[in-house]
Amino acid sequence: MSHKYKLVALDVDGTLLNDDHEITEKTKNTVMEAAKQGVEIVLCTGRGPLNSIPFMESMGLGGYVISHNGAATVEVETHNIVHQFGMDPLELEPFMAYCREQGVHFDVNTAFEMYVDQVEELAGPVRSMYENYLMLPSNLPSWEELSDPVVKFTVFGESADMDRVFADWSKWTLPFNMLRSGEFFIDLMHNQASKGNALKQLAVKRGYQADEVLAIGNYFNDITMLTYAGMGIAMDNSPVEVKAAANAVTASNNEDGVHEALVKYCLS
Repeated sequence: MSHKYKLVALDVDGTLLNDDHEITEKTKNTVMEAAKQGVEIVLCTGRGPLNSIPFMESMGLGGYVISHNGAATVEVETHNIVHQFGMDPLELEPFMAYCREQGVHFDVNTAFEMYVDQVEELAGPVRSMYENYLMLPSNLPSWEELSDPVVKFTVFGESADMDRVFADWSKWTLPFNMLRSGEFFIDLMHNQASKGNALKQLAVKRGYQADEVLAIGNYFNDITMLTYAGMGIAMDNSPVEVKAAANAVTASNNEDGVHEALVKYCLS
């Protein structure tokens, strides 16, 4: 059979994973079946490569992950960085000052490393968030000591606090792409960095047209990839704006929505 969709981009949290941060056997088997039939699977996530590549490995998949919301594309097997969008760290200084004054937690990410102000002081919800995402950060060194470019700056906190930070920073002249990448997260990245842009670059590199790409996601940071892909599918647990940007809606992340979409569009 000929496949219309040759590249399938999957968001991870809230999409591929259920609310227990797990891939169900059903969804896993269906993703593996699509891959077996020649569909190229790429994870497209706000996570870094180190806490997204293991999901590819658990399914026996090679290829690529698009990580940090499109800021770094990494090869699964070699961990080579295929492409990254570096930020000017000096332009982050006002945002860091704001966070320190307001008591807002932040982290600074290179492709493979994550840094915070005081790692030993991480407590409560902040610490458990890192544990859920399988990452423990290191202490932030001076900019000169970082060997790799900064690709993402993330703030984390209660939903209402994030609403306030987003509103405040929206009034600034932003040198960065600012994204609400989850209810409890705001990301700053290079202006050109987005899931849609990274997915487009990967498709071009692999020789696929946009109409051969299918993407599945559930949050605001997924909109650029849902609109780039020939078929953009929103999870049922997505905000209404995300569903509006999609071509179709599938079941929720707790009801094997990825499985359902792949069966319908790639395997039938």
